[in-house]
Amino acid sequence: MKKVILVLFILLLSLTSSGFSYEEEKEERAFSIDDLYDYQKEFKSEEIDVCASNSSKTYMDYRATTARDSRQYWFIREELTVDEQTGFLYDKDGFIGVALGSFYGEIGDRYYFTLESGVVLPLVKCEEKSDGDTDYTNCYHTSDNSVIEFVIDKNAAMEYFGRLSNDYILNGNYNNYSLFKGEIVKVEKVLEERNENYVTFEKNKQININKYDIFNYGSGY
Repeated sequence: MKKVILVLFILLLSLTSSGFSYEEEKEERAFSIDDLYDYQKEFKSEEIDVCASNSSKTYMDYRATTARDSRQYWFIREELTVDEQTGFLYDKDGFIGVALGSFYGEIGDRYYFTLESGVVLPLVKCEEKSDGDTDYTNCYHTSDNSVIEFVIDKNAAMEYFGRLSNDYILNGNYNNYSLFKGEIVKVEKVLEERNENYVTFEKNKQININKYDIFNYGSGY
């Protein structure tokens, strides 16, 4: 009996010293694109101007960001995770990485973009569209009218979303996917204070990148 008690005591001690807790386990939830159909805003926010309602939503591969002295380079590699199923990049709260014009703040700023379908997209600015490639308000790309440009792992995204008539994912426009279809009708800047009810996501796998790797990728679509 004493041996049994001793074994149980040692087991309990080892679990305690490991730092593992039920609360930590409970916080781990899976990232799922389907959650966006009924997304609940995790944080409080304030409504700001919609600089353009354009429905076009393009993409670029995250490896196209190669300047190691840039804030976006390290933000992508240190703050975001690749969802290996869809190819999206997301932060610890499930905000999806996108490139936005300088109209919308700084790298790391987060937003809720509401589409005309009612779908709310939680987005984090991890790359900035060049002012030379955007309209006079620095809102959207003049070449394709996109306000939102998803920053993705193109290999994973190609497997999940496929390609249409050309060699681009969804013909180069995520508006061709039902979830992301529609014009932008509302934009909110996300604040730090949390709402009571919200959806959270699991951090599946960090981007495994050697800080000294050399990337030779061209720009995305």
